[in-house]
Amino acid sequence: MLNYVVLSRGDRLSNELTERFHRLAAGRGFIRNDKKPDMVISIGGDGTLLHAFHTYLERIEEVAFVGVHTGHLGFYADWQADELEELVRMMAEQQPKLVHYPLAQIELDTPEGTTGYLALNEFTLKGVDGTLVVQVNINDEPFEMFRGDGMVISTPTGSTAYNKSLNGAVIHPSIPSLQLAEIASINNRVYRTLGTSVILPQHHHCDLLSKKDQRLLLTIDHLNIQRSDIRSIRCSVAESRVSFARYRPFPFWNRVRDAFIDTNDSQPQPDSRFPG
Repeated sequence: MLNYVVLSRGDRLSNELTERFHRLAAGRGFIRNDKKPDMVISIGGDGTLLHAFHTYLERIEEVAFVGVHTGHLGFYADWQADELEELVRMMAEQQPKLVHYPLAQIELDTPEGTTGYLALNEFTLKGVDGTLVVQVNINDEPFEMFRGDGMVISTPTGSTAYNKSLNGAVIHPSIPSLQLAEIASINNRVYRTLGTSVILPQHHHCDLLSKKDQRLLLTIDHLNIQRSDIRSIRCSVAESRVSFARYRPFPFWNRVRDAFIDTNDSQPQPDSRFPG
């Protein structure tokens, strides 16, 4: 028997769809289980899906996610608002194909010890009071000295978000990797960077070493952390992966096309840097 939970964006349409989903699910014998679901249904936008991911992060190996978008196209969502009955029918009658996407592992080294985080989309590092100054090491070797507005470390699925606005490459999620992109770097005789995004494969890592006393703003997906005692940050491809339940084909490049290129829809497409 399927245990499920629904997370809504909280607007009127998303809440109405949530109640309808509960009624349809009850008719199919699904069990609502907020604490230990097998399936997490996100109704809203990509921001709702990110919230759902972090809500059930401790069960990331046991759950799969399904996205229903309300309003504009959600990059993580397979289903539209008027397809709810079809979604519940398929959930009841067939086994989904589980698609696994890479995650980013972020480890903060401070005097208190090491703290780890997982990101589905991206990790962003910025200075609070001025420009960010960090030394970038790749696989424990010095790579560059960065000074600028910040750095973005994205997963393949996150490569379509903030990273894309920085002219980073769009990476297929079947390639376990991280991408480092600069935000307005300053280049002179002291601070010198490559000036383009860098893609690291699985089993490689990069370290960001704070090179001055500075307050840092870390954004992990939609979560903000501000600290002044960070010595270094290690970024790598996580061993854990996130699972999405597919009940019908929706290829990654079709998602990219529909989100950024397709002009058949008369409705304006949302800016992926500001997920709903």
